Amino acid sequence: MKTNPGRFFEDYRLGETIHHAVPRTISGGERALYHALYPARHAVYSSDEFAHGLGLSTAPVDDLMAFHIVFGKTVPDISLNAIANLGYAEGRWMQPVHVGDTLRSESTVIGLKENSNGKSGVVYVRTKGLNQRDEVVLEYVRWVMVRKNRPDAPAPGAAVPQLAPVVVPEAFVIPRRLHFTRYDFQLAGEPHRLGDYEIGEKIDHVDGVTIEEAEHMMATRLWQNTAKVHFDATFREDGRRLIYGGHVISLARALSFNGLANAQMIVALNAGTHANPCFAGDTVRAWSEVLDKSETSAPGVGALRLRLVAVKHGAPQFALKGADGKYLPEVLLDLDYWALVPV
Repeated sequence: MKTNPGRFFEDYRLGETIHHAVPRTISGGERALYHALYPARHAVYSSDEFAHGLGLSTAPVDDLMAFHIVFGKTVPDISLNAIANLGYAEGRWMQPVHVGDTLRSESTVIGLKENSNGKSGVVYVRTKGLNQRDEVVLEYVRWVMVRKNRPDAPAPGAAVPQLAPVVVPEAFVIPRRLHFTRYDFQLAGEPHRLGDYEIGEKIDHVDGVTIEEAEHMMATRLWQNTAKVHFDATFREDGRRLIYGGHVISLARALSFNGLANAQMIVALNAGTHANPCFAGDTVRAWSEVLDKSETSAPGVGALRLRLVAVKHGAPQFALKGADGKYLPEVLLDLDYWALVPV
């Protein structure tokens, strides 16, 4: 058999490392396409001159673009037969990615747990993205619910990893030579510094974007994400193609520019939940909550810990969960991350 049906839950083994095909060299064209797919405007990704003024050689590609490329490589081996991508933890961006870099991915299985229905199980992996010099550019843990091919297949012993609830500032990897000592607030688009944000503050990002079928399919193909739920309209009983969760992440992050224009670079991903499915035709809006803030070792550079929430049209403002503790049906994404800002 020469074709690959993808892995099912019973095919994973605790501790195994999977080297994913196929390496991807990043072009300026797909960087431009990323900015076309999302209203991405953060200055450090948009302007070589702005990035150079912060100590970088050129503008890196968007941190989430690098994430999508690394993530997409893993799909044929990790989530081709997924029911749902459940969450993220312990994510760190280790160094900027630039046009011309070649990325590849590898994942290690760090946890397995069969579901009580015996038809599926949860697979935990730690994924690393590496460049052409074998340097780790980012790493993260994710867990995904995967179908079983044979319900009677024996389940591996349950092993659920203990994951840190937050990446502490001491564990950040700040890009070499990065500084915000000559930060140009006018060109960045907003005047707000680290000290202007208060823990507990909530920011309505105002704008909304309606997702079109064509654009989410283009994005999923661009990241070479082959998960069946995103492509095959017959795969789900409702006959609808599920929007790739990363598409919602990038859309919400881009919308957050209005109020967080100076949250320039993502350095860590603490947690993330795709709370409810998203489909073409949904209008996505976003709001953020400031969870924490910290200074860093880089000159003039601070960090904001932010909760980024994406919601569908009609959602109550700043509402997240109901009285039962479950996410409201309008909530699409609950993402906890650290971003670098000027002090």
